[in-house]
Amino acid sequence: MADSALESGSSSRFYLPLEVKLGLVFAGLGLSCLVLYSSTNTLKFFQTSYFSSISTGASTVARKSYSLEEVLKAAAMEDNKTVILTTLNDAWAEPGSLFDLFLESFRIGDGTLELLDHLVVVALDKKAFERCLNVHRHCFALTSVGMNFSEEAHFMSADYLEMMWRRMEFLGEVLKKGYGFVFTDTDIMWLRNPFPHFYSDADFQISCDTYRFGAADRRNLPNGGFNYVRFSDRTVKFYEFWYQSRKSFPGLHDQDVLNKIKFNHYLSEIGLQMRFLDTAYMGGFCQLSRDLNRICTVHANCCVGLDNKIHDLAMVLDDWRKYKANNGSGGWTVPKDCIGSFGRPHKPHKHGLLRRR
Repeated sequence: MADSALESGSSSRFYLPLEVKLGLVFAGLGLSCLVLYSSTNTLKFFQTSYFSSISTGASTVARKSYSLEEVLKAAAMEDNKTVILTTLNDAWAEPGSLFDLFLESFRIGDGTLELLDHLVVVALDKKAFERCLNVHRHCFALTSVGMNFSEEAHFMSADYLEMMWRRMEFLGEVLKKGYGFVFTDTDIMWLRNPFPHFYSDADFQISCDTYRFGAADRRNLPNGGFNYVRFSDRTVKFYEFWYQSRKSFPGLHDQDVLNKIKFNHYLSEIGLQMRFLDTAYMGGFCQLSRDLNRICTVHANCCVGLDNKIHDLAMVLDDWRKYKANNGSGGWTVPKDCIGSFGRPHKPHKHGLLRRR
């Protein structure tokens, strides 16, 4: 599917050094902002580029740029126009960091390898974009005027909030283009294909920090790091409402605002069907399922500090490998470093932590 989209531009391929190509791309990004819409309260989206990973021997073929719609079309599942989306910055993209663990989970999970064909990595800075180009097929560069998200964004800092709301606006744009999506944070390990566990009658499905009630009970505590959203007029309106609601709750991130609006009568007016995903299948460190026979995804939630996440998610993959090698027997040795991380002083990220393990 993605290959066919690329073959159509094969006649225009030429060779350039990677540094030159990236420089031209991001120079173009800067110029393009002059002609895009703007307002004091609206994030500005640069025109961007999509590149496939094409290489011949030691040389890399120059990659053709695509619009967002073409990226989505190349990555989408043929039967329902659904893509998998994640966002990435430099701190999470460096070799040995979370991005490597994230991709590795797809490679060793059950029924997850083929899902990489539908994963679009949305890079928030130049280094993350360059890193994505080196290891993945579908990469999309997204930046905002005057913002720099290359460093680790500490939980609930101004940069963190800006990044979360920028992400929300982008996801709304994806819906407006007619595509559904699974959004996944990069600190989520995909151990099994989650699609069989999604509800067929729901417009919007979201994971939980804690799941204590039924799937339709809005008293559950959602986590915005993993959700499945089908395209419809209802979900387009819902994402617009969610994004605009940030103005009513300044200083809150998207997840907290969702908790404020999930009971709002407007959601009933538009007919939105919302479901909460059981942590037995879509779990995390807040409420980790002990049943490895059912678990699909594991999120490093209830955890702060990039190195804490890297350490414990690497252990998740080690536990998963042992479970598979032992014919489905074994358990978790996590969380470990993430336990109590909210109460400890936050240490600067140590580069290359995973490689030294």
